[in-house]
Amino acid sequence: MDEDRRFQNLRLLEALLFASAEPLTESQLSAYFPEGTDVPDLLRSLQGYYANRGIMLEQTNQAWAFRTAPDMAPYLRREKTTQKKLSKAAVDTLAIIAYHQPVTRAEIEEIRGVSLSKGTLDTLLEAEWIRPRGRRRSPGRPLTWGTTDAFLDHFGLESLSLLPGLEELKAAGLLDTRPAITALGERGLLGPGEESRASENEEDKLDEGEIGTLLESEFAQGESDDSGESRHSVKPWEDQDSEDSD
Repeated sequence: MDEDRRFQNLRLLEALLFASAEPLTESQLSAYFPEGTDVPDLLRSLQGYYANRGIMLEQTNQAWAFRTAPDMAPYLRREKTTQKKLSKAAVDTLAIIAYHQPVTRAEIEEIRGVSLSKGTLDTLLEAEWIRPRGRRRSPGRPLTWGTTDAFLDHFGLESLSLLPGLEELKAAGLLDTRPAITALGERGLLGPGEESRASENEEDKLDEGEIGTLLESEFAQGESDDSGESRHSVKPWEDQDSEDSD
């Protein structure tokens, strides 16, 4: 085969592989060339030409295709940070957990005065601002919730004792405009240095190894809380705007 014919065959092979959405076998490629053309030799030549380039010719399960060079993957990856605004219900729930932890779902609903959407806790869990604290030693053994170190870090707090007090909330006008925050004032806020309203004897603590299994049970399989109602899985990215109308 003269050099000009070989060069044209290499160009054709390159075009076929580039245009195909799926890898092509040698028999499929051979259908485009004159009988007797050494397609395997052309493939090896083309593979050598693309060695150490941004794209490579690779063989997988007897089929050939162009692929991005593996070492280029980190340079092609693009990360985008998106900000998601918390719903009013999520903000209220987070405030209640922060000031009353450890607190059960039923207690959150009692303070807010409305039922808590199942997706609200999922959202706060996804943000890593809350975590299971243990189970209350009461009928039904309801799960209790508390804040995390990530919550303190995000809001610039060294400890829960630095949360705004009753007078600060009044000065900011929050106790007049937010029902859930007003309830905090009525029920009392955490005092200086006080990290929890429940004594060690009022709940069973969770080991770190138990948390993953517990969350799977809590959100994937559903669980009856102290109100006796069943809770089922709700993904944190589902629409929460219509969860309540308070």
